[in-house]
Order: sequence, then C-alpha cells, then structure tokens
Amino acid sequence: MTIFRLKIQRFSQNCLFELSWGTGQQLSATLNYPESIATLYQEWQRIYLSFYKLALRGRVEASGSIAPPPIDWHARLIQAEARLLSEFHHWLRSAELFEIRAEIANSRLPGVSESGIVGSQHLNVNVFLTCHPIEIERLPWESWEIGADFPTLGEIRIVRTPVNVRSETNINQQHKRGKKVRILAILGDDTGLNFQGDRVAVRSLYRIAEIKFVGWQPGLDIVELKANICQALADERGWDILFFAGHSNETVMTGGELAIAPDACISISEIKAQLLLAKDRGLKFALFNSCCGLSIANSLIDLGLSQVAVMREPIHNQVAQVFLARFLQGLAQHKDVQDSLIAACQYLRLEKSLTYPSACLVPSLFCHPGAVFFQIKPYGFREFIKPLLPTRIEAIALLALTFVSLSLSVQDWLLEKRVLAQAIYRDLTGQLPTVAMPKVLLVAIDDKSIREAKISNPKPMNRKYLASLIDKLSASSARVVGIDYLLDRPHEGSDRILSKSIQTAVQKQPDPTWFVFASVRDDTEGWLKVLPEIASPNWSFQGHINMVHWYMRLVPEENSSSAKMPLAYMLALAYHLNIESRSQPPLAVNQKSATGSQDLSQLPSPKLDSKTELFSEAIAYLNREKGLNYKTLFSPSSQLQPITSLSYDWGQMWLQPIIDFSIPPEYIYQHIPAWKLLESKVNFPNLQHLKQQVVLIAPGGYSEAGVIRDGEDNFKIPAAVSYWFNQRRHNQRRYFTGGEAHAYMIHHFLNKRLVVPIPDLWIMALAILLGKGAAIVLARRQQAVWLLLIVTATYGLISLQFYITFALLFPWFLPAVTLAIYALPILVKLNQKKFVKDLRFSGYSLLKDSK
Repeated sequence: MTIFRLKIQRFSQNCLFELSWGTGQQLSATLNYPESIATLYQEWQRIYLSFYKLALRGRVEASGSIAPPPIDWHARLIQAEARLLSEFHHWLRSAELFEIRAEIANSRLPGVSESGIVGSQHLNVNVFLTCHPIEIERLPWESWEIGADFPTLGEIRIVRTPVNVRSETNINQQHKRGKKVRILAILGDDTGLNFQGDRVAVRSLYRIAEIKFVGWQPGLDIVELKANICQALADERGWDILFFAGHSNETVMTGGELAIAPDACISISEIKAQLLLAKDRGLKFALFNSCCGLSIANSLIDLGLSQVAVMREPIHNQVAQVFLARFLQGLAQHKDVQDSLIAACQYLRLEKSLTYPSACLVPSLFCHPGAVFFQIKPYGFREFIKPLLPTRIEAIALLALTFVSLSLSVQDWLLEKRVLAQAIYRDLTGQLPTVAMPKVLLVAIDDKSIREAKISNPKPMNRKYLASLIDKLSASSARVVGIDYLLDRPHEGSDRILSKSIQTAVQKQPDPTWFVFASVRDDTEGWLKVLPEIASPNWSFQGHINMVHWYMRLVPEENSSSAKMPLAYMLALAYHLNIESRSQPPLAVNQKSATGSQDLSQLPSPKLDSKTELFSEAIAYLNREKGLNYKTLFSPSSQLQPITSLSYDWGQMWLQPIIDFSIPPEYIYQHIPAWKLLESKVNFPNLQHLKQQVVLIAPGGYSEAGVIRDGEDNFKIPAAVSYWFNQRRHNQRRYFTGGEAHAYMIHHFLNKRLVVPIPDLWIMALAILLGKGAAIVLARRQQAVWLLLIVTATYGLISLQFYITFALLFPWFLPAVTLAIYALPILVKLNQKKFVKDLRFSGYSLLKDSK
C-alpha cells in the first residue's frame, strides 16, 4: 500500500512542493506562486459571500421579505469560480510539477497497489496534503486533477492533514461489526438558523446508531450548558461520531470557537481535556457543519482525532443541510467518510450547482496520517451473513451446479465413475476381502444351457428344466435356493413336475432346502407371485426382483409380506436361519439362549403341512429368541430410512445404499453355468460347499431374459466390474445380468456391509462454506488457491479410504468443482496482478521517455 504525502509551503513569491512516499522516496519542486491566484480567490470569495448573503436565506431577518438583488450574483459567482479554477489548474500543470504528478498518477495502475488508507477503492490513490500558510490552505485543492494528463485508471483524492500533528491516534480503531455506533450531536446557537433539517438528517440513522442531542434551550444558563457539553463529551461509554451544527469561526490561539448560544462561544482549547477523553474512549470522526472550520480541523487532528470534516468557508444554512443529508446517506450505506464526503460534494456539483453554485468547493476532510477511514459497519444478523452470500457470478455457477447435482442421470454417471476409482484404489492398495469361499453360488442359465436342453423358447423358462436343476441341487445338499424367474402363470404338466421337485427338496431330512421365489410389482396387476400350485408361502419365502439402477433394494418401513421384501434380503434371511444359525454350537442343558447359542429345535423350518406363513414364523423367532428386528438384522441401513423415503418425492436417492462393485466378482459369488451343474458329479469342486452357500438360479445373459421385455435382465457392464473383468482377462463378457446384481446384494446383506452415499448437494454446501471462507480470508493471495487444492486432494484420498473402512461414499467431483468456482477468480486476479505489474513497469518507462 503506497501513501503519498505532499507538503506545500509558500516562501515569498515561490511555493515548495515536497512529495514523499514508501521507504524514504521523495521528490521536490519549486515554482513561482502567481499573485493572480490570490486575487482571483479573493474575488471569488467576495462574490460567494455576496450571493449567499442576498440570494438565499442566511440569517433570518426580523420581518418582511428580501428584495431582489440588483446584481446577478449567481452568474458572477459561476464566472468567478471558472476563472479561479482555470488559473489554479493551469498553475498546477506547470512543467516543474511533472515528476510529482507522474509518480502519483503512475501508482494508479490496476492491481499494483491500493494507495491510501484502508477504505479507499482498489484503484484510488490518497494524497495527504499539508499546506502552509493558511492562505494557501484555503485554496480548493480537492479540485486538483493530478492524473488528468496521464491515461491511467482510478481516482486521485486529496486528503488534508495539518502542519502540526503532535498526538498519536488509534490507527487501527474502527467501529465493530454488529454494534450500533454512538453519535453525539451538539446543536449550537440557532440565531438566524433552522436546525430542523439537521435533526431529521441525524435521526435518519436511528436504525444503526444511538443518538444523543445536546444544545442550548431558552432559559438554560450558559455555565450549565457548557457543563452539559463537557459531561456529554466525557461519557464513559464513549462516542463514535461527534457532530456540531451552528455558527463557528477561526481563531489563532484557541483552535477555533463554536457558538453554543446567543452571544456565547466555547473554544476548542476549553474542551480539550474532554475531547482527549472522548478520543481515548473511541471517538473516531467529527463533522462540523458550520462556517470557517480550518483551525478547528487542524487543532482536532493535532489532538489525535482520526478524521474531521469541516467547511473551509462560510456555509449557508440550506447548503449545510443538503450536504449533511447526502453525507449521512453515504454513511448509512456503509461507505467510509471519504466516499461519503466525495459523494455529497458531487451531488452539490452535479445536481445542485444551479441552486447552490460553488458549494461543492467548500467541504474538506482532514485526516491523521495513516489512520483508517471511519465507516459504519453493517449492523444485524443479515449483515453478518452478507459476506458469505455469493456474488452474481458465483450464484449463477452454483445454481447451475445444483441443478446438475439433482439430475439422477448425472448422479448415476458420477456414481459409476466414483466406484470405478474405488475399485482401482482397492487394487492398487491391495485392500481386497479375505474370504476362502464366496457365500453365493450363481447358477446361470445361459445360451449354451438352453441349446443343450433343446429349449426352443426360453420365455417363460421351461419348468421341467428348472425342476432338473432343483433336483441336482437337492441331491448336492443345497440348503438355500433362490429362483430368479417369475412363476406366476400356469403351465399344464410342467408345473406339477416343478412342484414335486420343490416339495421333495423341502421334505429332505436332515437338511431341508429353503426356497425363495421371485415376485414382481406390476403397475396394472399389482404384485405378481409364484403360483400356489408350485409353492406355498407357508413353507417358502418370496422376494421381489424389481431393480433400481445399482442401488440396494431395502426393507420397507411398514410391515409387509415376504413378496414385498427384496429377493436378496430374503435369501440372506434364509441363509441366516438355515445355515448360519444351525452352524452355531447347540445349547447345553438348562442354558438360556441369551448366551448367544441356539436351541436348534426352536429354529423355524419349512413344513409342507404348516398353517402359518414361514416368513411370519421367522419374524416371531428372531424377535422372541434373539430380540432382533428382522428389518435391521443385517444392518440399520438395510431398512428404508425416512429421509431416503422423503427424497423419493423430490426425485432423489439420498442415503440409499449402493451396490459395491469395487469388490471383484470372484469375491462375491461362484459362477457355474446350468449345463455344467447338470453334468457335474456331487463331488464336483464347485459343489463341495453347497451346504454353506446361497444358490441363485438366474438368467445367464441370453437375449430373451426379462419379465416384461426381452433383454430386460441384461445390463451394460458397470465400469468397476469391467475393470475387474479386464484385470482377469474376461474381456469376452457382453452383459452384466440381474442375477449377478442380486448376488452382490446378497453378499452385502450377509457381510453386513452397505455402502451409504452422502448426497452431492450436502458436501457441496460444505464446499461452499469452505470456498467462500477461503476467498474472504485469503482474498487475492496465492495461499488461498494452494489451500483449496490441498484440501481437495486430501479430501479425495480420505474419501477413498473412508469408503473401505466405514462404508461411506463421500462425493468428490462436484464438491471439487464447487471449490473451483471460488479458486478460479483468485487465480484470475493473481494473473491480472502479474500482468499489471509488467504494465506498470512499461508505463513508467514510457513516462520517463516522454519527459
């Protein structure tokens, strides 16, 4: 940040200009001071006073109206102002000042520095101006267009500072956000004046400020009035703003005087002690909306006050009130005092120049060197969160990203790629399951099985062929068999054969076979179930085979029949009851089941003569003997959660577990074609573990597979599964079947591992907070970009491991894009800054050459 200090002193007929900045850099120039400027100033001042004394109301006359002036003072004042400014600016464009003007103007190149004190705009430069003697100080230095001859950006603003500054100020003292400012308004002698406009203007800040008025009232003793003013200034709670309205004047020895009552004044020196107390207790800014305030401003800054705004010339009552209203409007909009004063002066110049000519030249801002421009910070909760709100570009980008994140097709695509990354991570880190044998045997009826069985039309699948598979499995002691075929329509002759094979397997002792049959929910016909002629729910399970693209099917919230339960879940339940529970050691005599062992006689078992549903018996057993809820038997996530159910109404799948294809298929299931099963012997290697496996008979990829339409059961191979196939040289695979998806789901239930994906939108919200926070704290710093990059990369690695360790899928891509929305603008600004530094160097060289 570059701060320029320009000191101008007149010695006889010459003026010395001394510019200093940075760490000891300085320039100086001496040029002749033309007497014409002093003459033109005096002429302008005379006409100015004549216009505002006669043309408008200054002090109220006793009665009657003002007679029209014999001279057109309005026109003469405009002419006098033009002559004064023309001569003044011509003098300031002298060749002797070229280097000084060039150095100041060159600092305005974009992105190079924010010259001036805190609160100035990005391309604005503040020049702290000190003038001596007071005749030079009275000139309208704020109108000096220092950079007019240089094609650069931004504004160069004049900020005045006294010759003598002997006291320190609280440089970093600023109004605290979330706290109302405190304003002390002193209303002085109102003889010939009307303070109603001042009161209204100050009270307009009531929402953001605590305001106290002190002043003369008829009948109030002058001594008591001075005591009231001193007491108010020294208030222990302190003040942020001091305001005075009334008559004032310059004095040499007492620092200026304020008219506080008719024929009564108080000097700055009289209240010096109280002003010092007020400064120490937080007084940051003073505004004297009164006449001739140069000595007042100089004395207050000398005392250590941060900023003072005054009128250098006598000011008309109406002009003072218009200026005050506009100035306070800027403060209410949370502009700093410099921007507010400039805006008020521009309003007088552009909007009120016909009514109040030359009034814009009168206000001046004095500032302690290096102090922070006072600004009323936003007040209230809404303003507290305002910095966190997105910019227009950020809002558009985030809104578009939100819509993208809510698209199921986009979610499916991102999910597939994310699971692929997880499969690669598993492979590279060697974090694969350690199982000796998969718990699922998949018997696939493929094209070769159909050809060898001489089945002309596999839709529906030949019931005799299914019976032969069941016979083979029963002979091999299979204990849990699932059939991924819908058996809802009768087929004379073959139904009886299939039913006989099933019942034979159920009756087999000592290891009866548990069967789970497929059901389907149809939009027109309701639930389609296995025919009662084939199997009864009193000695078998049913489970639906409806699929949601690579998401787990969950247990419904409400109690329902087995037909409404997922097929994979019912097969896992049958495994738990008929294999897992029976493999535990039996109870000792008089031993209670609460120890964890089982009384095998109490286990439910399919019986052809049963009068109650097998599923009901299983539920009752789990609740009675084990105190378990069948819905959460394998995992709390296996039950449909309320938030997931609610998200269905919004077209979302929030927190619904996914099928974890990051695990290689050979760890999930053993695969055997149906034709090979029928040809194999009992001691065939693939059949040695049938007693400890779930067997699923399912379509094996033939083109007619499907409940409603052909090929419905054949899916595109998921990216992660394709990765494993390529690693295992199984490149000939064309489809991924529904039976394989069910096998994955069975595995997840049995291993109590359901991977829950965290919604993209949730993590994006956290990314928004992180990105915005980094952008605010580290704005325009390269550290912000590196921080966001490191956070993104670290989060990605952690999320990969969390997936394996905790079965939680944290999205990466869309949150990373969200962070990029905040990182890219910072990168752009950094690149612009580098470009502008080069531009500054070349621009400075050109200025040197042109000289």
